[in-house]
Amino acid sequence: MRTITEQGHTFQEWLSPAAIARDVDQVAAQITRDYRDKEPLFIVVLNGAFIFASDLLRRVDLHCEVTFIRVSSYWGMASTGRLEFIVPLQQVVEGRDIIIIEDIIDSGLTIHQLKAHLRAEGATSIRVASMLFKPNKLEYDDAKPDYVGHELTDEFVIGYGLDFDGFVRNLDAIYKVKE
Repeated sequence: MRTITEQGHTFQEWLSPAAIARDVDQVAAQITRDYRDKEPLFIVVLNGAFIFASDLLRRVDLHCEVTFIRVSSYWGMASTGRLEFIVPLQQVVEGRDIIIIEDIIDSGLTIHQLKAHLRAEGATSIRVASMLFKPNKLEYDDAKPDYVGHELTDEFVIGYGLDFDGFVRNLDAIYKVKE
């Protein structure tokens, strides 16, 4: 297994590119099946979800629209506990079926607040697709993702869009902190 060092921490490969591709294929097949006769609006949460979203959307066989939102709730390896809207949603969501694409869900704060906002704006339905999910860390029941690539426990992970203070998003695998 490959290891890397970033900012004094050692990380070991956890999900290979092939394993990630299998997870993405599985999520795409579920979404395609569930939305066969609909035209959902995918809302990609930047920056972390951009790689997962790119792979996922190319595998989803649907007529759909894609937009982006940018929020932040992390600094380093820890959540700040508050959501900052950096690039707000530009699309009208009233009467739309929404699928939020997220890189990772742990406490669920981001998704909880986004879903509340989208419900207030009149979305018909809201589902969440996340590459990674930490079910033991979930603090908001409504933030549990509908589509999950892979579950993990409490480890800090990087790569495949997941960063460490803005770096290492470009890794082709997902790495867990080894310490």
